[in-house]
Amino acid sequence: MSKSAALLFGMLIAASGSAWSAVLQVKPGQSIAAAIRAAQPGDTVRVERGNYAERLTIDKPITLQGINRPTISAGFSGDTIRVSATDVTIQGLIVRDSGTDIDAQNSGIYITPGSDRALVQDCELVANLFGIWLEKSADSRLVRNVITGRSDLMSVKRGNGIEVYNTDNSQVIDNKISYTRDGIYVDWSRRAQFRGNTIHHVRYGTHYMNTNDSTWENNEVYQSHGGLALMEVRRLVVRNNRAWGNVDHGIMLRTIQDSIIENNVVADNDRGFFIYDAEFNILRNNLVVRNRTGVHLSAGSSNNTVDGNDFIDNQEQVKFVASRDVEWGRSKGNYWSNYSGWDQNGDGVGDVAYEANDVVDRLNWQYPLVKLLLSSPSIQTLRFVARQFPVLRAPSVVDKHARMRPWHQDWSKWNGKSTD
Repeated sequence: MSKSAALLFGMLIAASGSAWSAVLQVKPGQSIAAAIRAAQPGDTVRVERGNYAERLTIDKPITLQGINRPTISAGFSGDTIRVSATDVTIQGLIVRDSGTDIDAQNSGIYITPGSDRALVQDCELVANLFGIWLEKSADSRLVRNVITGRSDLMSVKRGNGIEVYNTDNSQVIDNKISYTRDGIYVDWSRRAQFRGNTIHHVRYGTHYMNTNDSTWENNEVYQSHGGLALMEVRRLVVRNNRAWGNVDHGIMLRTIQDSIIENNVVADNDRGFFIYDAEFNILRNNLVVRNRTGVHLSAGSSNNTVDGNDFIDNQEQVKFVASRDVEWGRSKGNYWSNYSGWDQNGDGVGDVAYEANDVVDRLNWQYPLVKLLLSSPSIQTLRFVARQFPVLRAPSVVDKHARMRPWHQDWSKWNGKSTD
């Protein structure tokens, strides 16, 4: 066979292969399930706008595509869509009304173990127990979905917006999640990416455990009980996130090691950062502003590099009870809005070290009733005396290179953010 004939034969085979991928059209009054059963691997089932009362199972690699956002309702029973095949794409649908059996993990879209390379994008998931459940899947993507949970149920009886369990290389990008139990729940996974998600009015923006070598970037969590809860993990990158107006913490770092936490904003939370049993991490260039406690530091969280951050207008900059000092700001120094030192040579660095708390602070944290006496002359005298006599000094977070001006020049835009 000549080279030109062989090339022509290859082109014919390729054309024939593409022709084998069919498009099956479903109109209102017709059955989506029947079209899925008739479809062959690689086909597209295209659903026109309308209401479809069906529970679907996708057990072959096809695309289920909505045109002008058709609605699929499970009638509050079981899973609305259950995926049990590789290479399935679901896009452009309103998926709603799953069952409410928590033990059965009823979901709007349930992606079962082994269903690798799933893609769910541009869908709206409404009034489901769990929004999307992703389990034992590799290389799957959840992109630009809007997930609204069961606000009529108590938080403890709701499912999570997105559940990621025992997966590899998952991507959860640009989703909007509200009124679920936790926004994104992650456990026992590897190499996951979470970017650009917006989460509000949930218990935790993320409840994240046992998932190493992953990235949290450009996410926003607000007006929830807690923001990002990152626990029992190693080698995370936590970058450019915003957590504000939350009842408890903005970002929790619990039993976390070898991670980078940078360029985040935690504002108007009860605790900006809650750092517990965290070591060998880098916290840099974060803005910690207008929280009741800027950083709650405990359980031996001493071997971390904390540099180039701004701590502004927090009622307590750092809550820290330990037996020895912890030094921050070894290189660039941090900015502390309550720093009362001076800069005689004008280099932008204070001439005396900043100390985050004193003996009165320590008594206050150990014995909360001391708060009743904070304005009394005796407490003020104790604070003054402790500063004059080092023997009475309490261990503290110490910054020997305290900055005179904040690194973030635009920090004031976060004033009153939680009331916007």
